Amino acid sequence: MYYESANIEIIRNTRESIKRSFDLVESARDEVLRIFSSITAFRRQVRVGVLHLFKESIEHGVKVRVLIPADYQQITQIINEVNLVLPELSIRSVDKSLQNTIGILVVDRKQSLIIETKDDTKDNSYEAAGLGAYSDSKPIALSYASVFDSLWKQTELYEKLNETYEQLKINNKMQKEFLDIAAHELRTPIQPILGLIDILRSNKTIGRAVQEELLDVIARNAKRLERLAEDILDVTKIEGQSLHLKKELINVNDIISNTVQEIKNQVGNDEKVELVNNSIYHNIVFVEADKARITQVISNLLNNAIKFTKKGGIVFIGMEEENKQDNGPQKFVVVTVKDTGTGIDPEMLPRLFEKFASKSCQGTGLGLFISKSIVEAHGGKIWAENNSDGNGATFTFSLPLHLEAAV
Repeated sequence: MYYESANIEIIRNTRESIKRSFDLVESARDEVLRIFSSITAFRRQVRVGVLHLFKESIEHGVKVRVLIPADYQQITQIINEVNLVLPELSIRSVDKSLQNTIGILVVDRKQSLIIETKDDTKDNSYEAAGLGAYSDSKPIALSYASVFDSLWKQTELYEKLNETYEQLKINNKMQKEFLDIAAHELRTPIQPILGLIDILRSNKTIGRAVQEELLDVIARNAKRLERLAEDILDVTKIEGQSLHLKKELINVNDIISNTVQEIKNQVGNDEKVELVNNSIYHNIVFVEADKARITQVISNLLNNAIKFTKKGGIVFIGMEEENKQDNGPQKFVVVTVKDTGTGIDPEMLPRLFEKFASKSCQGTGLGLFISKSIVEAHGGKIWAENNSDGNGATFTFSLPLHLEAAV
């Protein structure tokens, strides 16, 4: 079996060891792998200019990866500091228990250098370092590179597990909040339904007009329960990717007008909410969409505006053009619901369209999640923002115009 001749050199002078490490990084053509013995060792190297050295290598197309034994808080602080100076550097932590007395440098998977840490308490790199061992043996360099790759993959796995764990905590919290809200939402209509049924059964002398009034209240609360059940079913369909759209050519202006009138009828004259269809396009505006689902989106947005608004609430329709690189210019119809209510809580904005997102004493936090899923299933977008004057919020969604209508 043939073995290539290799040069292995023991370097006793610490200054020479550190200089050799810098020279090796400067000589790299493809890749630099660096495992520091400790977080203290990394900080010592930063003080003598290692980040500037890495920066020059990266600018020449060299891939630089760094591993540091450190706990989560320490490495988070280090990464934040490094990103300010050198955001292109790939830097991760390995378990602090792997902290040891040697640092490893591998260049182009052909050359390697090990530098011993004699005293990790020293601030000066030359006083802290001990013996160095340089090798241009490719098998040795590959073995160190294999160790590095294994540790790097472990960090990737740990990061994914940590992200999954954090997401599970968020999901558990959101689901608990949802169960609390759903329980409240279920009790609220059930109690008057049961109570009024008992009244109707026990009191046979109630007049016809009073009976009709009580039945209206029962019907209203029954519909509220029905909407809650439908929302939960919709979420199940969305997550199971079984939300099917029955698309047809529909006039958006008609959908808005009909939905606004329906909401007006539901609100009644006692409410201090005015809904105005302030369309700037009075002609026919066609989209290819599921009529019931688009009505559901508009209704959700209008009901939200009513819920958080004592006075105001305006719906209007506009149109804009957006360029798509693959298909060229594409026209969109844009529907906007604007209110003068309490606005969106800043804490809610980042997750406003997520499932179970709600800080309201009423509502399950499913309506906006469902609306977003419906709009995106039609190839559109939905977004929201607080109004610039500090009063209320604006919810907007877009839908692609039908090709013939967009001409």
